[in-house]
Amino acid sequence: MYDKDISLEILRQICNSIETIIKRFKPIMSPDDFTYSDAGLEKLDAICMQLIAIGEGLKNLDKVTNNSLLKNYPDIEWKKIKGMRDIITHHYFDLNAEAIYEVCKNHIEKLRQTIKKIIKDIESKPFT
Repeated sequence: MYDKDISLEILRQICNSIETIIKRFKPIMSPDDFTYSDAGLEKLDAICMQLIAIGEGLKNLDKVTNNSLLKNYPDIEWKKIKGMRDIITHHYFDLNAEAIYEVCKNHIEKLRQTIKKIIKDIESKPFT
């Protein structure tokens, strides 16, 4: 068993980060939008910070739940998300704007839906 309240708090923080990414990504139409202006680079930096927060949150969630929660939602590649956090953090100067664009365009919405589902599932389960 794990602490429901702490798990929910972490999940809500992750959800907030996802919402922030979606908001900041709205004006980005191509990877070049990240790299051709200072404003684009600021968007890239801001989104990367949120991706780091998501990856860190997921690592903390695994600790709090003894790796028992995320495995119940196999549609998401949790290991890759946590790995992206490591890549952004430790290899920032090698950051690939195209990879960040791909994540934001094609994966972040599915992650949001899954995180919301996990929150709903936890809230509806009685814990002893």
